[in-house]
Amino acid sequence: MPISPTQGSTGGGTLVTITGTNLSNTNAVIFGNKPATNVTNVSPTQVTAVAPSGTGTVGVTVSTPGGTSNPVPFFYVGAPFKSSLGTSSGPLAGGNAITITGTGLSTATSVDFGGVTATPTVNSDSSLSVTVPAGAAAGPVSVSVTTAGGTNNGLSYTYVDNPTIGTISPTSGPTSGGTAVTITGTNLDSTDSVTFDGVAAPFSVINATTLSVVTPPGTAGAADVVVTNPSGSDTAVGGFSYVAGPGI
Repeated sequence: MPISPTQGSTGGGTLVTITGTNLSNTNAVIFGNKPATNVTNVSPTQVTAVAPSGTGTVGVTVSTPGGTSNPVPFFYVGAPFKSSLGTSSGPLAGGNAITITGTGLSTATSVDFGGVTATPTVNSDSSLSVTVPAGAAAGPVSVSVTTAGGTNNGLSYTYVDNPTIGTISPTSGPTSGGTAVTITGTNLDSTDSVTFDGVAAPFSVINATTLSVVTPPGTAGAADVVVTNPSGSDTAVGGFSYVAGPGI
């Protein structure tokens, strides 16, 4: 007498289908010592029922006026617990793979990112991998994992759009570096790096539209300024000019 699915939440509520013979007059389905609810005779060979709450492994039996069936095992699974996201932000377009760690993840069937569902790859009971789906808009969304034991929320993932450079001020400074520069634009609050002709510059995020940057040393002439975040980068070609000092 097979049962499907063979596992469900400790809180109950799992709809199961039991197949066998002579099931037409089923009057009870018992999980361990607890009766199931919503018992429905589908056909002489099939019954559906909603599992009660429980723990561990229990035997499921079907009773008819003719007697009680042999038990088949049903496994109760606790709700998953998520402890961390391997990466907490990424491009609005999605497509990047991240790892979720926790416990009770071995039966994970879906991961929800702000209402958009992705199918995970289970690595172990404590780890799964998932490709992040595209987001609807930049900003944080809640992340939930659904397993046979239920759904657990509590983590957040931030979708990030590509940065844009609007203005750079001042636009020139000495080749020795050290010039305090303000960069304005959009989506700058998740900036990972700022470079001047490929050389990393120290920076501070003021807000989503403003960066405070100190120029690194450079070679006399125009330098490309690149701002990068988890989604991508924007380049101001020749956006800053290095000026050589006088010589005697």
